Amino acid sequence: MKLLGTTTGWLSTAALAVLLCVPAWAVLGDNAASVLTDQARMKGTLRSVDNRTYVLHEITMASGDKVREFVSPAGVVFGVAWEGQFPPDFQQLLGPWYQQAQQAAAQNASPEQTRRRRGPVAIETPGLMFYAGGHPRSFRGQAWIPQLVPQGVNVGDIR
Repeated sequence: MKLLGTTTGWLSTAALAVLLCVPAWAVLGDNAASVLTDQARMKGTLRSVDNRTYVLHEITMASGDKVREFVSPAGVVFGVAWEGQFPPDFQQLLGPWYQQAQQAAAQNASPEQTRRRRGPVAIETPGLMFYAGGHPRSFRGQAWIPQLVPQGVNVGDIR
């Protein structure tokens, strides 16, 4: 199959070049190397702690907001947690699981919750656990992928 000699080939090559220039953020299921990219993007300070069964990377922003990324010994982000004045960019933190979380939240929301858009959110699916809540100037939550949590890790530590 000849790709580069066709219009489709050039478009595919151009699209690939653009995708390669997009920075990789640490999101659920991503690799540990992307934590430093998050630190730079958030303009925060990074503190890392090796807890033997996982490494906790905590990024603290100038506002005091914090994002914690939990990385398995295999180098995969299996959980994230946040706390601060503002909710984080969930699409960024959840990556490919964002759409699944949106669909699950929409299916589980009562008509009253949909109208007022307030209150805690709890999403429990086989592929994603997500809990978020708070109020203006005090948001917190956590999310993890059950299949990626290393053996011996208590999911209660993802906070």
